[in-house]
Amino acid sequence: MRRALPLLLPLLLAVACHRGEAPPPPRAAVPGERERMVSEQIEARGVRDERVLAAMRAVPREEFVPARLRPHAHEDRPLPIEEGQTISQPYIVAFMTEAIAPEAADRVLEIGTGSGYQAAVLAQLVAGVWSIELEPRLAESARARLERLAVRNVHLRQGDGYLGWPEQAPFDAIVVTCGAEHVPAPLVEQLKPGGRLVIPVGPLDDQWLRIVEKRADGTTTSRDAFPVRFVPLRRAAPAGDR
Repeated sequence: MRRALPLLLPLLLAVACHRGEAPPPPRAAVPGERERMVSEQIEARGVRDERVLAAMRAVPREEFVPARLRPHAHEDRPLPIEEGQTISQPYIVAFMTEAIAPEAADRVLEIGTGSGYQAAVLAQLVAGVWSIELEPRLAESARARLERLAVRNVHLRQGDGYLGWPEQAPFDAIVVTCGAEHVPAPLVEQLKPGGRLVIPVGPLDDQWLRIVEKRADGTTTSRDAFPVRFVPLRRAAPAGDR
């Protein structure tokens, strides 16, 4: 049986997005930056899963932001990564990760690879991550970044995340890093009984982070955690419009 969800925290506005940048040159983090990020921004706000906290300490967040913003990589805010888009603040990444109650043998689907940061965090905790990104250039830059960082258990696909990855289903958990007007039916179908899906739901000005749990009989229950602000889940253009 999967672990119980942590207590939900007070309202928090967050931004996430998934358009990317060319991989910046390596930069060593200032000693203590990542530890302070975890202790002051994440653990202090109620994230308690020790494995999640360890993953947030292990993944070099500075490698997933543009070089000019690396001095700010561990700050308590989203950061732009290119084309007016952002990478989620560290707390949101940690909360969404803890919300699915990741276990070592799990297979997790991610919708919206972006810079690859969320996938890299998940990869520390589960057997495999299958991540889908609609934007071809962004998918390739994330692939190159994860390869450079020796993240071996993330499988990337460029395509329409709304449809999921049916040939690899079912998944123990699903993390959606872009906002949808509703929970996509294909993703619910691809979730194992007993699994969890975390997704921002609602219009841009009224999104809530929703946690969906699938029962053994295929029905679902859900609860909204707090308001967020993610970029919309985009769909691939119909073949005739390309």
